[in-house]
Amino acid sequence: MSTDGRTALRNVRVFDGKRLGEPRTVVIDGALIGDDPAGAEEIDAAGAALLPGLIDAHVHLHDPGNLAALAAWGVTTGLDMACWPAERVASLRETEGAADFRTAGLPAIGPGGRHARMPGMPPEAVILTAADARRHVEARAAEGVDYIKGVAEAPGEGGPPADALRALVEAARGYGLKTIVHAATPGAFMMAVESGAEFVTHTPIAGGVRAHDVAAMRSAGQRSIPTITMMEALLTAFMTSGPPPGRADHLGEVLGDVGRLHRAGVEILAGTDANAEPSAPVPVPHGESLHHEFELMARAGMTPVEILRSATVLPARAFGLADRGAVRPGMRADLLLVNGDPTRDITATRDIRAVWCAGHPVTPAAAREP
Repeated sequence: MSTDGRTALRNVRVFDGKRLGEPRTVVIDGALIGDDPAGAEEIDAAGAALLPGLIDAHVHLHDPGNLAALAAWGVTTGLDMACWPAERVASLRETEGAADFRTAGLPAIGPGGRHARMPGMPPEAVILTAADARRHVEARAAEGVDYIKGVAEAPGEGGPPADALRALVEAARGYGLKTIVHAATPGAFMMAVESGAEFVTHTPIAGGVRAHDVAAMRSAGQRSIPTITMMEALLTAFMTSGPPPGRADHLGEVLGDVGRLHRAGVEILAGTDANAEPSAPVPVPHGESLHHEFELMARAGMTPVEILRSATVLPARAFGLADRGAVRPGMRADLLLVNGDPTRDITATRDIRAVWCAGHPVTPAAAREP
C-alpha cells in the first residue's frame, strides 16, 4: 500500500487519441497523472484499455446525484447547458468525488418558444434586442459562467431575433467566452449557423439540415453537438402520439444529417442532453446515455476512434479544458479503465473496470447494481 496515496496502473493500454498503445504503467499521483511509480500501490490491469475520462458536451445538472451518475459511467466532465440560479451552480461546484462540470448558467431565449414556457424560467432570460443580449452576457460573465448559451427558434416561432443572437455571440467573445446555440428545427439550425456561434447543439428531427448550412459550418469552423440520444427519445415520444406528417424514417434522417456533417468535415462532439428535470420534454439518463450516443454515432458512420476523440481530446480542446482529454503526466487524473478494445468495438466503453475523477476512485455503475 502506498503511503502517499499514489497508484501505479500496470499493464494498461493507453488510448492516445489515435490508437491503443502497448501495455505500460500510468501513475495516479493525487489529483494528477504522475510519472514516478516507485513506492506506489500497484494495480495490474492485465492489458485493459485506459481512456481519458469521458466528456459529455451537453448535459443539464440539477443536483449532486447527476454528477455522481455521470462519474459512475466514466463521464468525468459534464458540460452543462442551463443551470440557474448562480447559487445552485456554486453549490454543485462543491461536490467532491464525482464528475467535474462547466456551465452556461441561465440561457438566452426568446419570448415565445418552448423554453419561455418552462417552469421557473426567469424573465431576465428573454432577449429581444442587441442591447438585451449584451446585458445578458454581462450578467452571466459576472456570475462566472464558462460559456454562453442561446436558444434559436425558426423565424416567427418565438425565439430571439437574428440580430440579437448575433449580438449575443459578439458580446460573449468580448468577454473571452464561446457560445452554444440550441437548434432543434431546420429554421432554428439556420439561425444558429448564421449567428456565428462556435457550437450548434442538436440535430433537427422535423426536416433535414440544409446543404448550405453544412457548408457554412465547415467554412466557419463551427462544431456540432448533435445529441442524437435526445432526438431519438423525442421521436419515440412523438411516435406514441403519432409521427410528424410525412416522416418515414425519423431516426434515419437524423443519423443521415450527422453523417453528412461529419463527412463534410464539421467537427462532431459527443453530447446527450442528459437531464432529470420534470419540465424536460423527455428524460435522458446521466452517464449511461453517452455510451448509447456512441452507438448512435457509429450508426451515423463514425469510426470507434473518431467517436472516442469526440468525447475526449476534441471537446477538451474546443472548450479550453487544457488539463484533460488525454492521458499524460501533469494532466488531471480523470481516467476510465475498460475491458476489450474500444478502438475496434465502441460498445467496449460500457465494460467498465474502474473510474477515477481527479484521482478519486469511483464505483462503476455496474458494480452498484443489485
